[in-house]
Amino acid sequence: MKKIAVIMGSDSDLPVVGKAIDTLQELEIPTEVHVFSAHRTPEACAAFTKTARGNGFGAIIAAAGKAAHLAGAIAANTTLPVIGIPVKSSTLDGLDALLSTVQMPSGLPVATVAIDGAANAALLAAQIIAVEDQALADKLDALRVKNTEAVLKKDAEICAKYHN
Repeated sequence: MKKIAVIMGSDSDLPVVGKAIDTLQELEIPTEVHVFSAHRTPEACAAFTKTARGNGFGAIIAAAGKAAHLAGAIAANTTLPVIGIPVKSSTLDGLDALLSTVQMPSGLPVATVAIDGAANAALLAAQIIAVEDQALADKLDALRVKNTEAVLKKDAEICAKYHN
């Protein structure tokens, strides 16, 4: 199975990024977690991403707030799928990070999830590598069934409460 890298621009992003890590662990996907800054550690970030494909990664998740250049810096150094998580970390409530992450120049795509949308970033990365991994695709299908059942259970509880 391909690995997924989860990279955050600062360890202060960990409360958000933790949801991606938890989701990947639940799906039993090999995961590496790193802190690289697009601005403060550009060489280390580039070195990791330039070798990621050869080191068995199938996708990279990048979380950053404010200027949020991390996903773009990563995408500049690999053709692996890069998924950006804009992090709510400033007085602009993450809108700055969202706009920075989605405004990539032509030729350097970065998929972007919602502000603080780490769980969806993990699921998207899992879906990408599941294209060639039937066992993982089956796990994703089972997770969808589990989520559907949870919503239907809540619906039944609400219907019973309000005598529908």
